[in-house]
Amino acid sequence: MKLEHRYDRNKSLISHDEQKILAEKTVGVVGAGGLGGYLAELVVRLGVGKVIVIDGDVFEESNLNRQRFSNEDNLGEPKAIEAKRILERINSQVEVVAVHDRISIDNGKELLQGADLLLDGVDNARTRLLLQEICKQLEIPLVHGAIGGWYGQVSVVMPGDDTLSTIYSDPDAKGIENELGNPSFTPALVASYQVAEALKLLLDKGETLRKKILYIDTLSNSTSIIELE
Repeated sequence: MKLEHRYDRNKSLISHDEQKILAEKTVGVVGAGGLGGYLAELVVRLGVGKVIVIDGDVFEESNLNRQRFSNEDNLGEPKAIEAKRILERINSQVEVVAVHDRISIDNGKELLQGADLLLDGVDNARTRLLLQEICKQLEIPLVHGAIGGWYGQVSVVMPGDDTLSTIYSDPDAKGIENELGNPSFTPALVASYQVAEALKLLLDKGETLRKKILYIDTLSNSTSIIELE
């Protein structure tokens, strides 16, 4: 299907040449649930050429309140496979690779080979630190995001920065989302910030959140940026 006007509304911020650059890029998304579902959809709608979606889980009833690709008909289905099915209907020009598996230090480099950037859509510190290490080995940026209740955070980790080691000093600590819950709106909001950071990195423009953390408080309608180094 040839859709010549797909990216017309991008043109005020993404030039024709920049759109072609995006079409040559590969972005990895680890997690296809709350954050990950929105992350994957947003990069596909931007026109990134290839998106690798990695998630070893299946949809459960408790996902229905917030996860972009979950619905009452696909409970029990693999999240990554369902993501691919839906994303290909959104933009058939994007190659979507679905990996129904959990990322590890053993398979991470292979699964993400050729990626230009990785988006963090996971829900625990240990896996985030693992993603940081894999990105360090691959020499690609990691765009971190996390949510809990009314709150969210975003940061950019360049290879070798080890930013998440500062944020998560205890890899076994339970995430704030376990205490404060996961509503429908904060994953969408934080994912939007993450993809904005990803776009700047892919096109080499603007100021990123490298060595900084953006805190978002929707309850008080406030944001703050803290320098990490």
